[in-house]
Amino acid sequence: MKRIIISAFMLMLIHGAYAQHVQFGIKGGVNFANLRNDAADESADARTGFHVGGLAHIHITRAFAVQPEIVYSTQGAEYGNDKLKLNYINVPVLAQYMFANGFRLQTGPQLGILTTSEYESGNTESDVDDLSNADFSWIFGASYVGRMGLGVDARYNLGLTDVSKSRTTDLQNRVWQIGLFYQFKPK
Repeated sequence: MKRIIISAFMLMLIHGAYAQHVQFGIKGGVNFANLRNDAADESADARTGFHVGGLAHIHITRAFAVQPEIVYSTQGAEYGNDKLKLNYINVPVLAQYMFANGFRLQTGPQLGILTTSEYESGNTESDVDDLSNADFSWIFGASYVGRMGLGVDARYNLGLTDVSKSRTTDLQNRVWQIGLFYQFKPK
């Protein structure tokens, strides 16, 4: 499944490179992640992590673009001194409305592939096996890009699927992301 998604993303990037008005970029920033759990007696605290990846910004019209990305993201939650560490390869495909001043509004679906899941309690770490390998979420956000291609991005990833395999617990990812990106045109 991971190979199919990465291959499809790469083909989309290569195809887009031949189109006019395509820019590539790199991105990175901080995550404030949590898990929504309606059944829990106590709420979890946000886990601070990071994200890093690449993007293709494809102009459809002057005011509209599509931006597929591939991003490594550390997520999860904290429960007192214990931590649930979830690491994903996320593939969002964002629709962006662009204003003339560099400001953008963006939304779109995201598929997340779970790469590792660990529970840390004190000095002990153990693998967590009862989590789904895939996560589907929806992104809402805004960004600003300057004339030189450097930009800032803020978004909220709303998990729509239950990432737990348990029949008694429903867990959905909730992630705030703030980051920087740099877009450049291929030569």
